Amino acid sequence: MTMSRTLATAARVLRQLRHDRRSIALMVLVPCVMLFLLRYVFDGTPRTFDAIGASLLGIFPLITMFLVTSIATLRERTSGTLERLLAMPLAKGDLIAGYALAFGLVAVVQSLLATGLALWGLGLDVVGSPWLLLLVALLDALLGTALGLFVSAFAASEFQAVQFMPAVIFPQLLLCGLFTPRDRMQPVLEAVSDVLPMSYAVDAMDEVLHHTDTTGPFVRDVLVVAGCAVLVLALGAATLRRRTA
Repeated sequence: MTMSRTLATAARVLRQLRHDRRSIALMVLVPCVMLFLLRYVFDGTPRTFDAIGASLLGIFPLITMFLVTSIATLRERTSGTLERLLAMPLAKGDLIAGYALAFGLVAVVQSLLATGLALWGLGLDVVGSPWLLLLVALLDALLGTALGLFVSAFAASEFQAVQFMPAVIFPQLLLCGLFTPRDRMQPVLEAVSDVLPMSYAVDAMDEVLHHTDTTGPFVRDVLVVAGCAVLVLALGAATLRRRTA
């Protein structure tokens, strides 16, 4: 990997995104719209929004970044762009890192808007620092980017890329502790939830929601989410193919 090639790849992806307004709207605005709707779904019980709003602040960016990244990367392969890029002196690591950097910059904007809306626009009551909340939201978005890059290697069409969402995202959503505490689940499901990154993302949001200081569990949860994102990116580089079979 070389920094110049990684930056050049990221710049190319950002130029393409600039002309794709629908993808930009999906990545940047949809999490904000979902939070807005959620706030007024629980308009009569604002404490419910306070209880789950922080967790969903991390989950919504993860889902949107997963969808957009997986489809965008697959489109590069099916159009032949990926094959032409890899025919150049460009390592797979440069390509994956460039994509991750480009979508990561979008994730920063997305997380800033969603966190700002939740805290100051919708009145989400958080005991901890807003910056910690922003950090977890950003890591969740980066994790979604990494998962999208990884699963795109196994899809033959954009429709198949979307089909990976029930397999990759929905089980994590059900087992992350959003609907019921994980220690109250059936023991086998609890054990499965212990190895899913979204569980740690939700736990980290809960720590910010209830504690004023940075706690040990929060640091652990953040490191797990970040480590999973790096691991999945490495797997994405290892499984990257030039063309779809």
